[in-house]
Amino acid sequence: MLCCEIMAAIMVKAIEDCGLNSLGCMAHTLQLAVHDGVLSQRSISDCMAIGRKIVWHFKHSHLAMSRLGEIQTELGLSKKMLQQDTPTRWNSTFYMMSSLLAQKRALSAYGAEFELPASFSAYQWGLIENAVTLLAPFEELTREISSHTATDSDVIPSVEALKRLLNKSLSTDRGVKTTKATLLEAVKQRFNGIYTKPLYFLATILDPRYNDRFFDQATKQRVTEMLLRQLNKMTELENSTEKERNETEPPLKKTCTKSDGGATSLLDMYGAILEENMATEHQTHQTSPVGQQVNAYLSEPPISRSESPLQFWKSNMSHFPALAQAARKYLSAPCTSVDSERLFSAASNVIDEKRNRLMCEKAEMLLFIKKKHPTLTFTDEVARQSCF
Repeated sequence: MLCCEIMAAIMVKAIEDCGLNSLGCMAHTLQLAVHDGVLSQRSISDCMAIGRKIVWHFKHSHLAMSRLGEIQTELGLSKKMLQQDTPTRWNSTFYMMSSLLAQKRALSAYGAEFELPASFSAYQWGLIENAVTLLAPFEELTREISSHTATDSDVIPSVEALKRLLNKSLSTDRGVKTTKATLLEAVKQRFNGIYTKPLYFLATILDPRYNDRFFDQATKQRVTEMLLRQLNKMTELENSTEKERNETEPPLKKTCTKSDGGATSLLDMYGAILEENMATEHQTHQTSPVGQQVNAYLSEPPISRSESPLQFWKSNMSHFPALAQAARKYLSAPCTSVDSERLFSAASNVIDEKRNRLMCEKAEMLLFIKKKHPTLTFTDEVARQSCF
């Protein structure tokens, strides 16, 4: 935990020294919201404590693990280890409770024959199951935003989808209604700051997966005007070579909203918000070329969430030149520091005690190759030829 805090402080300091605008890590904010809304609840924390005792029992006893494996085989269950959690990462606690739920029958059979340091009551098993169901969308979102393709445009739509999901009454709310309400308030409080930063709004409206469909009518007008101001500033800086390059205009790539396969409740919330705002008319009352581009773009149906927004702008660069330039600027910021931290970890595999005299330029080239070609190893002939 201390190392993560030091690394985060270093990255924040580096951004400030460069004079750049910085955004908070969405994954860390989710961690704080889940802790405030769920993990700090007495009934849930008691279940977590019992779960850790059970997992610790099997992690520190080969005999107990062997006996559990035999019971799993007898019950026709796959042999799986119980997962230990890390208090600083809420999703590891989610995985621990999920693994305990998956082995509920095996643990009950084990407890009937052998001694366990603690056990769950029937009520606590039900509470764990409902809590895991409640947190499943948060776990899914954490995986999505931790991807190297996630950008700052994902923040507002994801938060809006989460809030709508938490406002719904479900059959699995029994025993966790108060926890769910507390979690909703924690999400609102922790993410309240995103609605004060123009960068989030501009990135969202420039993402063709979201467009302006995640804003209310007043916010749509405000963000559209904000986008027009930025586009006008950027248009003034365009040079003649860019205009010549865009003279030949390829046909517009037609896109449409498609339903994602295997939709979950969180995905349903994205779709519901898009459908509610699909029929809204978009008028900026602008006759300038930039204003016409904005009108045409906002009239386009959003593309599927499984498609790449950067690929969309690459295909439609000539049709929306000003918007494509703005998208290149505002869709470049990641919404978490996860990928940056992964890069620090990758650097430790390049520069170690046995290669401590590797030049900075060589190490940077190796990291670049590893980032662009994840399937390659640092000992591959391609990497060696590229760097040496």
